[in-house]
Amino acid sequence: MKTLNTGLIGFGNSGQTFFAPFIAANPGFNLVKISTSDPAKAAKVNQIYPGAKVVQTADDIINDPDIDLVLVGTPNTSHFELTQKALLANKHVLVEKPFTVSSAEADELIALAQKQNRVLSVHHNRRFDSGHNTVKKVLASGLLGKVVEMEIHYDRYRLQLRPAAWREKPLPGSGIFYDLGAHLIDASLELFGKPTELTCMMTTQRPGGLQVEDNFELILWYPGLKVTLKGGMLVKEPGPVYTIYGYNGTFIKYGMDVQEEALKAGHKTTEPDWGVEPESIWGHVTYDKDGKTVTETIPSEPGRYQDLFQNVYEAITEGKELIVKPEQARTTIRIIELAFQSNKEKRTVEFSD
Repeated sequence: MKTLNTGLIGFGNSGQTFFAPFIAANPGFNLVKISTSDPAKAAKVNQIYPGAKVVQTADDIINDPDIDLVLVGTPNTSHFELTQKALLANKHVLVEKPFTVSSAEADELIALAQKQNRVLSVHHNRRFDSGHNTVKKVLASGLLGKVVEMEIHYDRYRLQLRPAAWREKPLPGSGIFYDLGAHLIDASLELFGKPTELTCMMTTQRPGGLQVEDNFELILWYPGLKVTLKGGMLVKEPGPVYTIYGYNGTFIKYGMDVQEEALKAGHKTTEPDWGVEPESIWGHVTYDKDGKTVTETIPSEPGRYQDLFQNVYEAITEGKELIVKPEQARTTIRIIELAFQSNKEKRTVEFSD
């Protein structure tokens, strides 16, 4: 079995929660270097991943000839530069979402990866959520009949601003839309493909002088189908995460995927029942059956963030097809651009690549 020497750039939330645990748990990867200039984070690396060397800069990873795969888990404004440098150094790259802050940057990286013959993927891990997998199962079952409307929420509650947080500063790629909206757009694209039109409304609701949006509603229009994607930071009591309406029935599901909280609580991805949701947040379908209206509970599919990393491994070592292709992640960025245009011009805009 080939082992990929892997370097992780950044040890913030992405690096600590969504990258390092899965690399460490997969025997196909060898986590050899982690870059951070924060002494507290360096101490944490030494404690949790003693086999990984702490380095000060991204270049210490990118320029290491022994590293095969670079993970970019840094603020959005640096995704393009670091991914470009890693590709030019003949590294395979898995970059945190959002892919880039513009579709032009995404195009450049896609072309560069092809030229360098390197694997390039984007960490759209929410495609591997329990809820998303369950929605795919429900849609494939045909229980709802022709689907005409779907609504997905990604909500949080935090009234107070965080002055040190780059996501809350007026920088390219900041704000809730690039952060949470990118996940929802990617999910819709996998389920339904590219829309024909879109309408977006964004606003800033929290006090304290926040200069980026913290609430959004994006509507993706398809022939005969309306998909609404919503996110906000002042949702104290969340409603359904998924609601789907069809000719024959409705699917409703509450509760977010359990993997993130499990990771933050220190659970290991190799534990039994990893990603299994409690029955209390399983969804249900209400539909017509034999002339009667019935309601059936739909057991949630397990969440499996580890599958993203295994797929990247197999794409590099065996040439298998990527699940999250950079071209798809680029379409997400393009929709984000068009959504900002729609919000600014207060109108529905046509989708265009």
